[in-house]
Amino acid sequence: MRDPQATLVEYLQSARDALVWKVEGLSEYDARRPLTPTGTNLLGLVKHLASVELGYFGDTFGRPSGIALPWHADGADPNADLYLAADESREWVLDLYRTAQEHAAVTFAELDLDAEGRVPWWPVDDNTVTLHEVLVHMVAETQRHAGHADIVRESIDGAAGRRPEDANMDAGYDWPAHVARVEEAARAAARTWDPA
Repeated sequence: MRDPQATLVEYLQSARDALVWKVEGLSEYDARRPLTPTGTNLLGLVKHLASVELGYFGDTFGRPSGIALPWHADGADPNADLYLAADESREWVLDLYRTAQEHAAVTFAELDLDAEGRVPWWPVDDNTVTLHEVLVHMVAETQRHAGHADIVRESIDGAAGRRPEDANMDAGYDWPAHVARVEEAARAAARTWDPA
């Protein structure tokens, strides 16, 4: 039987790797530009996840990283962790994410899943957690944002899939025909079900 902690870390790492891959090969503009009405962008997702990993796998378990995160300071724009300022480089944010992962790896090595911690930014009466809970939380959050990145990247240049070596998609499938079928089904349903 596989170790439950190793399984959770493996799923977390898979999502981390997918997210980083979505940034590869893009221009600075494409890696940073907002592609949804709420500003979702690829490097912003990396910055956000680096930030929350440092908090959840560091501060929560009494292991602060010592890395300044000014976008989390009182009075900062609450969404400043979701984009890169012009003077923040791609290399800087990818290095921040690697550092966050290395910091988390020490937490995983030193603590069991039932180790308790406290999430400082959660309400005091509900901030006691276990490493197991935090790992599940971060697997879910990272997979969710990797899904965002997948859609955003596909909208930029059509690149889609889980990893370069495993797209998890049928490369021989007629995707344009599929899109046309989906569009026609949506139009037909609208004619049938939308009020006149």
